[in-house]
Amino acid sequence: MIQIEGISKEYRSGRGRVLALSDVSFTIEKNSTVAVFGKSGSGKTTLLYCIGGLERPENGVVTCFGVNIHSLSEKALCLFQRENVGFVFQHGNLFNYLTVFENIAFSLELNGFEKKDVVNRVSELLENIGLADAGAALPYELSGGEVQRVAVARAIAHSPQVLLADEPTASLDSDTGKNLVQFMFNMGRDQGCTIIIATHDPDIINLADARQPIQDGKIVKKDK
Repeated sequence: MIQIEGISKEYRSGRGRVLALSDVSFTIEKNSTVAVFGKSGSGKTTLLYCIGGLERPENGVVTCFGVNIHSLSEKALCLFQRENVGFVFQHGNLFNYLTVFENIAFSLELNGFEKKDVVNRVSELLENIGLADAGAALPYELSGGEVQRVAVARAIAHSPQVLLADEPTASLDSDTGKNLVQFMFNMGRDQGCTIIIATHDPDIINLADARQPIQDGKIVKKDK
């Protein structure tokens, strides 16, 4: 279970103070798929980053599977993220100088997997994402949908407890995007992974087990 309790986050810029999140609280059940949705600038990306420890809120608590992540030291938080969290970003964020195989292997090697286990796991994932023959390819040789499939495989390779996906279909056509998210949700369910996706796409929102609307940095209360 992930519990978000009263978190607030603000940024300061030349335009002054911007309140990105304001007293946000809700609970995410273990092994569920959750769509956090709202317009651009609503705060959904900041919320994901706070849940994953990429941003630290000014106030509030984020508890991931019994761990108050923002009470951890920087070193302990990095270790928690490395072992328990997977990230999928808008444009894949693959390492351009690494092959597809090496990109997926990255998180496994960080977590100390033995070489034979890395090879077996990456080969399995390449088969699952339909890119068994693309292990030696570089990211620029892939289509947008293939890049995102590799990004999902990399994020889930080490079997994290939570997978955070920030607008992963933003650069894809609707059919490719919907297929990608369905694939990601299926993989997550198979591995017992909690998935939180930030999106504004109604088709993607409807694929999730639960939906959490956000507007102007605040959770929109659901009608009873």
